[in-house]
Order: sequence, then structure tokens, then C-alpha cells
Amino acid sequence: MNITIVGTGYVGLVTGTTLAELGNSVYCVDIDEKKVEGMKNGIVPIYEPNLEEMFHRNIQSQRLFFTTNLKEALDKSEVVYLALPTPPGEDGSADLSYVLSVANSIGELMTEYKVIVNKSTVPVGTAEKVREVISSKTNIPFDVVSNPEFLREGFAVEDSMNPARVVVGSSSERAKNIMSKIYQPFTNTGIPIIFMDEKSSELTKYASNSFLAVKITFMNEIANYCEKVGADVDKVRLGMGSDDRIGHRFLFPGIGYGGSCFPKDVKALIKSGKQEDFNFRILEATENVNTTQKVILVSDIEKYFEGDLNGKKIAIWGLAFKANTDDIREASSLDNINLLLKKGAKITAYDLIAENNVRQIIGDQIQYAKTMYDALEGADALFIATEWPEFKNPNFDLMAEKMNNKVIFDGRNMYPLEVPKQHGFYYKSIGRQTILNP
Repeated sequence: MNITIVGTGYVGLVTGTTLAELGNSVYCVDIDEKKVEGMKNGIVPIYEPNLEEMFHRNIQSQRLFFTTNLKEALDKSEVVYLALPTPPGEDGSADLSYVLSVANSIGELMTEYKVIVNKSTVPVGTAEKVREVISSKTNIPFDVVSNPEFLREGFAVEDSMNPARVVVGSSSERAKNIMSKIYQPFTNTGIPIIFMDEKSSELTKYASNSFLAVKITFMNEIANYCEKVGADVDKVRLGMGSDDRIGHRFLFPGIGYGGSCFPKDVKALIKSGKQEDFNFRILEATENVNTTQKVILVSDIEKYFEGDLNGKKIAIWGLAFKANTDDIREASSLDNINLLLKKGAKITAYDLIAENNVRQIIGDQIQYAKTMYDALEGADALFIATEWPEFKNPNFDLMAEKMNNKVIFDGRNMYPLEVPKQHGFYYKSIGRQTILNP
């Protein structure tokens, strides 16, 4: 089948490459000429494990194409996926201007029946708005489908090729049949495709992400309480997760959630609720708790240095909001950097994957190290903000040689407590006993 993908961000590029891998001819459209030219030359514009190999394979197989010409792609395709940004506005509501603008263009340019697939995360009722915009520009028949993505950054290729389920919202039998053909390679292997109405499909995405944000935040609250009463959050987490009604995933405490999805989707659902005179009180509490949780270790750092961080050198390992991505949107690292700088600290950070993105935001306000150990040179303390695999088994003896103080503040609970204790480090993590200097 011939398919157009409008937008080549995380969702669009991964979706387009996956659909090409499934044997379709996919035309990826983006208005950024430089980006499109780079992709034509084999340059993957985002960091995502295992994407580059699949990307190149499908270009070479002539199933994956790139263009800035929307009409050219439309004329070749029966199905058009909208994978466009829906950033939060000042009031937290999702900005649909990109989606509706492209819908307007599609209405003006289409010459035959199309299935328009909303892949973007959009509020309930967006399918209707897209339908109205296109209908105002053409009398040619078309259908609008909601098909939300459930990709985890860092695992997007895995999730796209092996989804837990495929959700499709449509009131059209013709559109359902077409979507069934597209996803037949998945259903053939037992992956379910769940059909529902458009509004329910749109809400499914927001409800899923918001629930996971609540789950993370609840675990962080439990971790903070563990510190008050002397319990160990790792043991509590294992005990809870062994209940199959709860499960082990998203029970890892830390310095809050970030990224492009959870913060934005929680805000958008809260705003959507208010528009219907409904308050998502749990989500409002989740948002407030997460804001505090992201910088919860700064007060511990201040306490360790007796309230004076002026001139203290803090090494930071990790800048991305999570491992295996270069995404720094809503990253806890940035909140901590900003607060530490305000308190007079000097910062040297290490994250080769996300460094360039951070440079574009804060420039030379901090220093950037080429290796994780270079960041520790003369450091008064280490702050771990991202759970990159390379941080899991460091050389503690080398760390001790590099640092002024053997002090670690770990926002991701990277180490069993006995490990830093064995090497004589002060070690403060989340929801566990603090290991004091021997």
C-alpha cells in the first residue's frame, strides 16, 4: 500500500520506517528542506536505538521516500498519517494549529478518496475538527481515523514493530478495512487491533499516559515516605510489583518524569477536563508532586554543604530525560541545573547523546565533559540525573581519585546500597537509607 506520513519527528519517522519495513511504500513529508535533504542522504535526524539500520534498509529497498511536496505525496497515497506536533499552549491545552493547517492543505489538494489518520496525540473531538476542516475545502469523499501511538522513547522501534495492541477509532467500515490491511502483519502474529469510536480512541492515549504518570508519581511519594520511616523503597517496589494487578513496570522511583509525552498529556487532559467543567484532581496533584520531585535532591545537596553551594563544583551524569534518547524536553536535569546555578554552584555535565540539545538551550552556562570521568575532575559532588547504562558499573576508585569529595546524589537509584558503601562514598538516593562517609 502507498502511505504518506506528514511530519518526521519521533512518531512520524519511526511510524514511517516501520510501515516501510512492513512492505508499504511510504512517503515522508516535512516542511524543513534541510532535514528532508539530509534524510534523502541517509542522515537520521533523531537518536533512537535500532532506527538507523531499519531506516537505511528501507531507503535502499526503495520503500521509504522523503519530500517537502505534500501534493506529490498525496497523489501517490491512499492513506495519510498526521504525525504532527501538538505542543502545550500557555494554558496547558494542546495546540492543534499544525494538525488543522495540514488538514486544510489536504482538503485543498486531494483529488480522490483518502483515509486521514491522526497519529498525533490530540484531545477528544479532534477527528471531528479535522473532518470539518477538510469538508470545508472539498466534496471528495474521505474518512478520518484516530490511531494513537504508544511508543516509548528509547524503545520506539521495538514498540512500533511489536506493539502490545493497535487502537483504531473509526466509524467507517471502509476505513476500518483499510486499517486492518495495513496492520495485518501484526494481527497475523496475534497482536490485537482494537476498534472503537474516534473519541474513545483519542481519550485512550491521554488516559494511558496520564495513568502511567500517576503510577510513577505515586511510587515517588512512597519513596519519600520510606525515607521518613526507615523503609526501603526497593523492597516495597518488589513486593508491590509481584501483585499481577499492579505489575513491576513504572514503579521505579526517581527525580520525576519528563519527556515529550507525560507532562504534555497530563496538562492537556487537565485542561480538557476544565473545558467540560470537570476537575481531574488526581492529575492536578500528580503534576504538583512531580514538579517538586524533580528537584528534591537539591535540598539534600544544600544540607550536605551546610547551606552554601556558592562555588561548589557539581558533576552531572546524564542530561536526557531518560536513557537511550537525546530528548531533553521537560528533563529533570535542566530543572536541577537551573536551580543549582541560581544557588551559585558550578556545573560540569556529561551526556554525549543529549549534549548538543542542551547547548542550544543553556549554552555555556555550564561546562561539558567528553567522558563521564572527565566530568568528575575536581568535583565536590556527583549528581546522577539519567540512567544511562554506562553509569551502572563505574570505576569507583577512579571516581575517588578525580573528585574532591566522595559524594554521590543519585536521582535514579543506580547502585545497590552496599556498593558505594564498600567504596567509602557518601551516597544519597531516592527512598532508601543514606550511606554516610565512613
